[in-house]
Parts: sequence; structure tokens; C-alpha cells
Amino acid sequence: MNRTRLRHWLTRNLETGFAQPLPATEPALARELGTVSSIAILAGTVIGTGIFLVPSTMARETGSLSLVFAVWIFGALLSMAGALTYAELGSTFPEAGGEYVFLKKAYGPLWGFLFGWQQIVIGKTGSISAIAIAFSIFLSYLVPQLNLNWIDYSIGRHQFIINGLQVTAIISLFMVTYINCSGVATGGNLQSVLTIIKMSAIFILVAIIFASDQGNWGYFSEATPIQKKGVVEWISSLGAALAAALWAFDGWNNLTMVGGEIKDPHKTIPRVLIYGVVAVASIYIITNISFFFASPFSAVQESQHIAQDIATKVFGINGGLFLSIAALVSTFASLNGSTLSGARVFYAMSKDGFLPVALAKIQYTRRTPTNALITQFFLASSLILIFGRDQQAFERVLDYALFGTWGFYSITAIAVIVLRYRHPEMERPYNTPGYPWVPLLFSLVGLLFCISIAFRRPSETVFGLFLLGMGLPIYLFYRYRKAN
Repeated sequence: MNRTRLRHWLTRNLETGFAQPLPATEPALARELGTVSSIAILAGTVIGTGIFLVPSTMARETGSLSLVFAVWIFGALLSMAGALTYAELGSTFPEAGGEYVFLKKAYGPLWGFLFGWQQIVIGKTGSISAIAIAFSIFLSYLVPQLNLNWIDYSIGRHQFIINGLQVTAIISLFMVTYINCSGVATGGNLQSVLTIIKMSAIFILVAIIFASDQGNWGYFSEATPIQKKGVVEWISSLGAALAAALWAFDGWNNLTMVGGEIKDPHKTIPRVLIYGVVAVASIYIITNISFFFASPFSAVQESQHIAQDIATKVFGINGGLFLSIAALVSTFASLNGSTLSGARVFYAMSKDGFLPVALAKIQYTRRTPTNALITQFFLASSLILIFGRDQQAFERVLDYALFGTWGFYSITAIAVIVLRYRHPEMERPYNTPGYPWVPLLFSLVGLLFCISIAFRRPSETVFGLFLLGMGLPIYLFYRYRKAN
């Protein structure tokens, strides 16, 4: 311990009666997340905005009930392939950082850095921003004034606008950041409580829909006219529907990012990943069946708040209120889980010397990467201000985040093959079933998915690639500094 820190420690503890023992070493992340908290992080992060928002998007894009369920099933199978692959990587390298660690081990520090940088400027911060915006969208159902512009003035030909949705999104993000700065156990316990609440609300809604007299199984047999589209249009539409489904499933990989804080990670990580994805997929399919049982396909297509609309139809005027509150709890849980896991990438990169050393500092008493959490908050808030100017903000930030995220998902899946080839002697507590076809197919579909996003959102894709490219000189700078 250096003199400055010793002086600070003595001053603080002379005032508190030496309540804290003298730390002999730098504090480290604590393994305080058990199986229940791990399940809550996975389920609570995955089941967030998607189940309440994307059924209508998928119905509009596909124009067919059978295609909607086909896309859901395909998304579930693709997510399972990813979970099976990540189970091997996560159990082999149970460290903070997730893909950052896996890519670094397989391809070298540059690829690990590029993933981490992508998470900082595209993937994780973009995902967190989209979830925060979705939270404010749900709240606007109860408080319509959030849709109004709260700040609107011009400087020359440039107009500066901030609406209520953006302000609410930033406030919600601040709240979960503050909670997670209080300790990983605090964030994990909150995640468990919120997950139980929102799962109960979803089960209650589904049960009452099936038990009510408002539904009609005849809705499933109603013919929906197939829209006439060209090949390119069909690819674009199916790509948009798949993007919505994969957004609903996104977050299963977050568990590996907190691998350094999970108890008995060699067994817990594979078990929670696999069973968690199966459970989430089952919940999504059953919930969608209930939605289409309660409402005609055309009504689902036209709805902007499909879950709230169905709840209002089944429960009456208080149904929309009940579902809006459930959606807010669900989305807040997803935001909490993503915030908790995302900061660990900043921490891991800083610990390796690729970001300012302050981001690797662990708060002594709470054992949390507070500086990383605060930095993540400001970066995600910036994206909310940049992309969240209008009602299409959610879809814009969604594609911005998914392009970078799935590109690296694909590369990470191949890391299983690379590591088996380079390090056959390495102990692997879990082996990917169907190796090497499962990781290969997952990687191929992920890359095709990224190409479809690039066609649909070229400006956001170019901007994301530009930001990714900016990481190269930063990587070279830190490599040079470490070498000297």
C-alpha cells in the first residue's frame, strides 16, 4: 500500500474507530452470485422488452401467423446453439468480461480489445440504451406527456431537441447504475426479486387470457393474405422479424460476463445457460400463442402496445395499467441485468491495460467496479441523446446494437474450434454437443444476420463500423505504452 493510500486509510478509520481492517492487497471481485441469482440475471435480462414489443413488429414484417412462429422457433434454436457454445467457453474461462476473455484467449489481445471496444461504443452501451428507451416507452403509456419535446431550440440551422422519453430513459439508467454501485449482491438480489415479479405477472396474464371468454381459437385459422414482395423485400422483412426475435432472446450471453463473480462457475454457467434459454423460449412461445388467441392477426399488426391492448381487452380498463406496470418491472429488471454485466467488460479491459487504470478499481467495501459503472452510464446516456430523438428510436438503437453484437457472437463461436485446435490439453468442464457443427452454424447464421442489418440500416451500420475502427489507434496506443 503506498503512502497516499495509507494516509487516506488512517484518516478514514481514525474517524470510524478502525471499523474496517487494513487491506493487504487490492480488492477483487467477489464470487457472491449463486444459482438463483445467475438464473435471475439470465432470465431477467433476456425477458425484458421483447415479449411486450416485438410480436406486433414480427406480425407486420412477415404478414403471416405461421411465419411469426417459425421466426420465434428459429430464434430459439439459434440462441440455444449459442448457449451450448458459450457453455463450453464460460465454464473453461469463468472470468469477468465474457467474450472479451474468450476472444483474447483464442485470437490474441487485438480481437479481445476490439470486442471490448465494440461493447463500449456499440454493443453493450447500445443495448442498454435501447432497453432504457423501451422503459420510457412503456411509461409513456401511463404518462403521455413523455412523448412531448421538453427542450427544443435552434442554433442557426441546427435544432437541439430532447424529449421526455430521453430524459426518462437516462433517469432509469442512473437508478440501476446507482443500485449496482452498492454491490453485486445488491444488484443480484434486486434482479431476483424483479424477475419473480415479472414472471408472475406474465404467467397470470397468460392464464387469464386462456381462461377468459375473450379469446378465439378461430383466429389461428383465419387466412392472412401473403403480401406480394420481391426477393430483396422478403429478405429484408424476414431479417427485420428475426432481428426482433433475436432482440427478445438477446442477453443470454451476459451470464459469462460476470463469470468472475459466480459461485462454482464450472457447473453453474453451463447449467444456467442451457436450461435458461429453454425456459425463456418456452415462455415466449406460450405467451405469443395467448396473444394470437386473444386478438386477430390484423389487430396485432396494427397495435403499438400489443400486450397492453390485450390486457385491456381481457381485464377491462385496469388491464392496460396492470400490464404497463408489469412491463415496466420487466424492462427495469432487464436494464439492471445488462448494466450489472456490461461494466465487467470495462473492468476486464482496464485490468489488462487497454483502458484507463481507474476503470479497474474495485470499491473496497462493496467490491464493485464503480468507475466502470459510472463510465458506462455516461456513454449509454450519450447514445440515448444521439439516437433517441423520435418514436423510431427503439428500432434505430436496436439495430445499431445488434449489428456489432452479433458480429462478435459469430467470431466468438468459432473460438471454441480454435481453442480446441490450439489447446487440446486444456481442461474443459463442459463440451459443446454437436461440435463442430453447432458453433459453425451459429456463426454462419449470425454473419448473415449482420449482413441483413447492414442492408436495412446502412447509416447506423457505417456509423458503428466507424466507431469500431476508431478503436485501432487506441489499441496501438495502449500496446505501445505497455511495451515501454
